[in-house]
Amino acid sequence: MSYLVINSGSSTIKIAIFSEAADGTLQRRLHGLVDRHNVSPALHMLDEEGEVLVDTALSTPRGDHGRALEAVLKHCDRFFGHEGLSAAGHRVVHGGVKFSAPLRIDAQNLAELEALAPLAPQHQPYNLAGIHALQELRPGLAQVACFDTAFHRSQPQIAQRFALPRQWFDRGVLRYGFHGLSYEYIAARLAEIDPQAARGRTVVAHLGHGASACALSGGVSVATSMGFTALDGLPMGTRCGSLDPGVVLHFLQQQELSAAEVSHLLYERSGLLGVSGISDDMRELLESEAPEAEEAVALFVYRTVREIASLAGALGGVDALVFTGGIGEHAAPVRARILEGLGWLGVRSDEAANNADARCISSADSPIRAWVIPTDEERVIAGHCRRLLSAADQ
Repeated sequence: MSYLVINSGSSTIKIAIFSEAADGTLQRRLHGLVDRHNVSPALHMLDEEGEVLVDTALSTPRGDHGRALEAVLKHCDRFFGHEGLSAAGHRVVHGGVKFSAPLRIDAQNLAELEALAPLAPQHQPYNLAGIHALQELRPGLAQVACFDTAFHRSQPQIAQRFALPRQWFDRGVLRYGFHGLSYEYIAARLAEIDPQAARGRTVVAHLGHGASACALSGGVSVATSMGFTALDGLPMGTRCGSLDPGVVLHFLQQQELSAAEVSHLLYERSGLLGVSGISDDMRELLESEAPEAEEAVALFVYRTVREIASLAGALGGVDALVFTGGIGEHAAPVRARILEGLGWLGVRSDEAANNADARCISSADSPIRAWVIPTDEERVIAGHCRRLLSAADQ
């Protein structure tokens, strides 16, 4: 049994293939991406050892998900054979209120997912484009949708509400939360690494180009920084994070920006890029000597510390902190500054371990353990594919 995992976006299409090993575990056989999908597409594929299998430019039209995935499948067939895939699993950012668990895709629920596109306009249409393309290319292949919002449906209703008239909550205006596939993986992995912490109160910081934090109680989401959209919460690579709604009204009413202009400003020109004026890449900002770069990093750290403190309040205390995502896994200076800002909580860092990107970066005498755990959303999706197919066979 082999499972194709697809994360279809506007500029990249990330793919992976997992197969069942003899011991029943899922083994990543290859991974890759169609890079610069909307400019000059190129396909890169590597095996589980990191050896390059495919590295070639594609002649597909820009933004054509169907042609891009056709090229992906052609190369997958070289390694697995045309009948080698059992199912395809897709990352779908928004499941709305209704979809709180992964599901087999059919015509009805696909139409319902399309209706949610206005809630995640930067992601949902591209996620669904991959599904439509695969329906044309492999009409008999089972497809599974896995939602970034589903993990947070466990939150108490009070954590999901905005202080708006009740009718809007009933119409779906609420805090959905995102990055749920990442948090689902971290919750399961933490249970293996630190079972005591996993049974208690944990704050996970998923820090990358998109960034958020989540409070887990016994491995279950009880609060998170992102809300109605993936624009809320922490500042990100190009997204602003939490913002006074009055600023949006100011842009629309006093500055007379159009809704499209405001959307572009908040999603594409803000965050690390907007504050620094240099880059949306934390690595470049850490290497820069420009004061604007330092200010962007300082704001990111400040807001992360504040958000973790807020989530600690929702939990009534913290037993463990987990860093994940590109920045969380690799930017030791950022982790060090965040842990320093959270010293009042009781966490004590181990400088040498942090600089070495060790798994545990808290000191032996720290009452709160701090971990660095690489996330693996693709493995979560493959696992859901296997589970749903097994259930259908019973």
